[in-house]
Amino acid sequence: MIRSPERIAAADVLRGFALLGILLVNMRYFSSPALYGDTIKDRGFDRTVAAVVDVLFEASAYPLFAFLFGFGAVMMFRRLSSRGERPIPILLRRFLLLLGIGVVHAFGLWFGDILIPYAIAGFIMLFFFAAPPRWWGAAAVAVFFLFRGLMALLMALSMWAGGMETVGGHEAEAAAAVRHYQSGTFGDVFWQRWHDWAYVNSDGGLLFTVLTVLPFCFLGGYAAYERWLEADRHSPAKLRRLMGWALCFGLALKTIPYWIEANDLTVYIQDSFGGAALAVFYAAAAVFVCGKQSWQRAWRWWQDAGKMSLSHYLAQSLVCTSLFYGYGLGWYGRTSAWQETLLAFALYAAEVWMSRFWFARFRYGPVEWLWRWGTYGARPPFRRRAGQ
Repeated sequence: MIRSPERIAAADVLRGFALLGILLVNMRYFSSPALYGDTIKDRGFDRTVAAVVDVLFEASAYPLFAFLFGFGAVMMFRRLSSRGERPIPILLRRFLLLLGIGVVHAFGLWFGDILIPYAIAGFIMLFFFAAPPRWWGAAAVAVFFLFRGLMALLMALSMWAGGMETVGGHEAEAAAAVRHYQSGTFGDVFWQRWHDWAYVNSDGGLLFTVLTVLPFCFLGGYAAYERWLEADRHSPAKLRRLMGWALCFGLALKTIPYWIEANDLTVYIQDSFGGAALAVFYAAAAVFVCGKQSWQRAWRWWQDAGKMSLSHYLAQSLVCTSLFYGYGLGWYGRTSAWQETLLAFALYAAEVWMSRFWFARFRYGPVEWLWRWGTYGARPPFRRRAGQ
């Protein structure tokens, strides 16, 4: 069990920051049928806001969570092993519980669930816990470049053969989503949610997502062995150099569809390689910030939010679907990009404030507490005692 004094600050700060990125990206999909095509009609301010979110956060936030998922799993494995416990059965229960939470989330709240792919990636990682650390690093590099390089090559060959089309939409599916989410019954919403999940995950889509997050999980595990997220392991100058190179390389790749035609290949390069590079920048920045003790009062807010990131992730889906779906306020398809972005910042600010309030009274986030209880089979303490 990872006790609070043993937590690594940069990991929680990074989780707290990734929560914001995930919310900003997901807001379009909560509020409109963006899954089926471009829903932004305004070519002015709305388009600019959407482009900023796309460049800075699209495909850069989920790699951080995948990285931290692998990081946390290896940290737990090592700590359990050091105490003479059998870590594999405990980790297996943990991943099975996460899979169950993901299923409930995907079909009970929002189709865009990422917990199911993480749980499946966790099952794959179980075969690597007995392997030396270098295997984790080698697996991360191999899966990332072989899978993504092959996909990019296939897309390039398709373009060369004349089979590549500019990214487009599906008007009938988009109209059905607006009709069902905006004013449909609970049954309409459920079946639309099922349809959207199947649209994303059928025909190899779920396998594609698992292979997308898996190398970051492996990299996070390798980082746990190598202690990459411990601030005292790196000089500020080294971190600044890494941040500079990752930021420049990431922004160059993330803007490709804006100065070349946006098609499947350019968007794939933007997300797969540019998103990963920006994720490196954010991770290095988190380690750099946490090395500044004078900045602790500022980064502690993000740290507290990160410590209950699973609770916040699920709460984001609950709040946003209540705002946008017909059984709530029915805002689906009626808001603009700038309004959605402003709403995302407001919701995130509320989550950060709630986190400080929560941890003044409780040891764990509510879902984290239940997950920990199921993982270890013993109820952990929940409330803080006076003076703790």
